[in-house]
Amino acid sequence: MGEGGGCRPLGFLLGLPFALVALVLSLVGAVIWVLGSVLSCLCPCCCCCTGIANMAMGLIKLPFKIIRWFTDQIPC
Repeated sequence: MGEGGGCRPLGFLLGLPFALVALVLSLVGAVIWVLGSVLSCLCPCCCCCTGIANMAMGLIKLPFKIIRWFTDQIPC
C-alpha cells in the first residue's frame, strides 16, 4: 500500500483547484500551439514560431505536472 504512491487522495484534492487553473492555461497553450504550428509551416524561416509552439506544449502539459507535484508532497 505504501509503495508507488497510490494512497494520496488528499494531495489530489488539494491540487485540484490549481490543476483546473492550469487546464485553462493548457487550453490557451493549445491555441497558441496550433497558431505557431501553422505559422511555422507557412514561413519555415521564422524560427521564433517554433519556440512559441514548444512553450505552448509546456503549457499543455502543466495540469499533469501540477497534480503529480501535489500528490508527491503529501506523505501517505
